[in-house]
Amino acid sequence: MPPATIKDVARLARVSTATVSYVINGTNAVSAPLRARVIEAVAQLGYAPSRVARSLRMQSTRLVGVVVADITNPFFAELVRRIGSAAHALGYSMLLCEADHDPAKELAALQLLAAHRVEGVILAPTGRPSMYFEPPISKFPRPIVTVDRIIPDAPFDTVSIDNGQAAFEVTRHILSLGHVDICALAGWRHLANTTDRLAGFREALRQAGLDPERAEIVYADFRQDRARELCHGVLASPQRPTAFFVSNNEMVVGAMQAITELGLSCPADVSLAAIDDLPWANTFAPRLTTSRQPIEALAEHAVRILHERIRGEKSAVENVLLKAQLIIRDSCAPPSQLRTQRRARKSWRQAN
Repeated sequence: MPPATIKDVARLARVSTATVSYVINGTNAVSAPLRARVIEAVAQLGYAPSRVARSLRMQSTRLVGVVVADITNPFFAELVRRIGSAAHALGYSMLLCEADHDPAKELAALQLLAAHRVEGVILAPTGRPSMYFEPPISKFPRPIVTVDRIIPDAPFDTVSIDNGQAAFEVTRHILSLGHVDICALAGWRHLANTTDRLAGFREALRQAGLDPERAEIVYADFRQDRARELCHGVLASPQRPTAFFVSNNEMVVGAMQAITELGLSCPADVSLAAIDDLPWANTFAPRLTTSRQPIEALAEHAVRILHERIRGEKSAVENVLLKAQLIIRDSCAPPSQLRTQRRARKSWRQAN
């Protein structure tokens, strides 16, 4: 049986198709008796108006697009869930796309969202900064709000945490326990949050009287498998670090896998602390020391700003910078006395 049409509803309700349209869209006043007849006919026939046709008439789809790098990452999964809730509260539906850390896929996602006539996009960028200053992104027909990852100097509203401060606080905690040989697991080199987190890491070392240029930095591209592979090499070294500063939750899993596979223990053999709190961080063995991002606030600010852009209520670019919260648990401990003595002898030999 073919789906009911607006003409079928009008015929059953004994009204014009215009009256049916007025009731459905709420564009004109309709008397209570006629309105009741239309609603009853709609229910009886199971009529569902075409969203595309309705959006063409109303010049509004009430759709927002969201593009993230990796939906399997617990951070992005929670961020998307929060964005969806905040958007729904304002009457929007969400179209979600995953870029899989691939700039070409990100571009394709934006083109797809434009074809679906979204009213705006919340984007966690994955490409190099230059691509956001060139077509097609620079000519994107709808407002874009970047979240988590910002593009310096780009004409987009942004919502992110203070990545430098978060990394500084995590590293300072590791240093406070007596570690002097800390390896940083970093993300993609071209992303601003990678740069900012490494800046915070180096500043903490500098303030502790250590040379940040001598710190070991491993670029594992925010990926679990890459972190696992590279940490195997780092930990197999005779002069392995006593602690890891890890820039995101995916790399934490890879680092912990490498520690276990090499027969080492955290924190007895190597301490670890990271940015991004995981849902199971408090039940992991050991319980993980992390910097918890305010995901709900990130989502709410991104949706609020996009809503204001859609309504034409903003002129100047808005940059929201939120604070992360250091959560101290069990994955960091003072380095063992033997390891400390070895590091002291190594430092003495280098100095002399």
